[in-house]
Amino acid sequence: MKSDSIEVEVIAQYLPEQSDPEKRQYFFIYTVRIRNNGLFAAQIISRHWTIKDGNEQVQEVRGLGVIGQQPLIAVGDTFEYTSGCPLSTPYGTMKGSYHCVGENGVPFDVDIPEFVLTVPRTLH
Repeated sequence: MKSDSIEVEVIAQYLPEQSDPEKRQYFFIYTVRIRNNGLFAAQIISRHWTIKDGNEQVQEVRGLGVIGQQPLIAVGDTFEYTSGCPLSTPYGTMKGSYHCVGENGVPFDVDIPEFVLTVPRTLH
């Protein structure tokens, strides 16, 4: 299975009600949509995230599956989940990868394109 057979789309959103800028606490959620365009079902085994805040501080996060699951995504199906990320700055980025195994037993990695976490600007 080729890694480009899995399509990853991410939409991020700032949550002001869970943030406290005076304490340098900014909370974001991101929704990930994973679509299997390949020839075999694929299972997400693990994830790796690189999170960079506005001060260029980098945090690496690794773990099994996503949101406590190791979903098996059938051909043509989509798996979607939402998770969160706290930052100490109002701006940051995330990127990463999933380690997957195809139904044919072949392991492969899928890149998660970099996306921005940012507090929206308000006009007065």
